[in-house]
Amino acid sequence: MSEQAPWIAAQARQLLAQRGHAWLLQGPSGLGQYSLGLTLVRAWLCEQPAEQGACGQCPSCHAIDVRTHADLCVLMPETVMIELGWPLDEKAQADIDEKKRKPSKEIRIEAMRDAIEFAQRTSARGRGKAVLIYPAERMNHVTANALLKTLEEPPGDVRFVLASEAAHQLLPTIRSRCLTHIMAWPAEADAQAWLQAQGVPATDTLTLLRAAGGRPDDALLYADTGRDPQSWHKLPRAMQRGELALVADWSPAQLIDALHKLCHDLMARGVGAQPRYFVAEDLPPSPTLRRLKDWQQELGRESRTAEHPFNNGLMLEALVSRAQSTLN
Repeated sequence: MSEQAPWIAAQARQLLAQRGHAWLLQGPSGLGQYSLGLTLVRAWLCEQPAEQGACGQCPSCHAIDVRTHADLCVLMPETVMIELGWPLDEKAQADIDEKKRKPSKEIRIEAMRDAIEFAQRTSARGRGKAVLIYPAERMNHVTANALLKTLEEPPGDVRFVLASEAAHQLLPTIRSRCLTHIMAWPAEADAQAWLQAQGVPATDTLTLLRAAGGRPDDALLYADTGRDPQSWHKLPRAMQRGELALVADWSPAQLIDALHKLCHDLMARGVGAQPRYFVAEDLPPSPTLRRLKDWQQELGRESRTAEHPFNNGLMLEALVSRAQSTLN
C-alpha cells in the first residue's frame, strides 16, 4: 500500500469516532473517496482496531489486502473493479474472458442482489460485515431501488459506505438514508508533500496540482501517464496554433477534459476572475464569452461519446481544429 494521505487519515479518525450504519462520502473526483471508504471498512473489520483505524497486521487486514475478506462486499462497475484489482465473480469473469460481453461501466443489478444476500448472512469472522459501493452514482435506478430496503433496515451487523464523485446523481431516497460526509480539500503544501512521497519530482507537483484543479488523486493519475508535466504549460498556445503533435498520444477523453479546463480559465479571465488550471501567462488572448460558451457546449456533447470506438486520431484532429478556430 502507498502511504496514506494525511487528510484522509484525519477524516477517517473523525468518522470512526461517530456511530452510523451508512455513510455517504461525497465531493468532486480526486479527493480520495475510495481511499477513505476502504479505510473505514478496514477499521470496522479489523481484529485489533485502534483510534486511528485498522492495525494493518491482523488476518482481517491481510484478507482485505489480498481481496479475499469473507465479510467485505465491494460493489463497483466491473471496469472499476478490474482497474482497482478486485476480483469479479466467476460467471462475470468467464463471460468477459469468452468475449460474450464487455465489462460493465455500471453497477449491475446481479451484483446488487448478491450484496443484499451477503448482508443477510452471518458474519464469518465475528466483526460484522461491510459493503463498500464506489462510485455510488454508477447505480442505475433499478440497482439503487434494490438497495433501498436493506439500507433503510439493515441487518444488525452490516454497515455501508457509499463513496461518490457525483452525489447529486443519486436518488434522494438513497441520500436521505445515509450520514453525509463532505470530502475535505487538502492544503496545497500537504498535497505537494504527499505527491513527492508517491515519487513525483518536487519540481512537478505544483504543475500537476494545478492541472488537476487542486485534487491530489487526479494529479497522481496525471503523473502516472508518464507525460511531461511541463507540457501542460504549453497546451493553451499549442491549441491556439493547432499543433496536434503535443497531444498525439492522448485519448480523446483526456483532451476533452483539458480543453474544458482551458475553456473554463478563459471564461474566468473574461469576467475578471483568476484562472484555476493554468497560470495566466500560459493563456492566449480570450475570445468572446459567446464563442467560449458555444465551445463549452460542444465539448460537453463530445464528452458523451469520447469513449466510443471511433478513430482516435481523427477525433483528436477534430478537437484540436475546433480549439484553434475558437482561439483565433
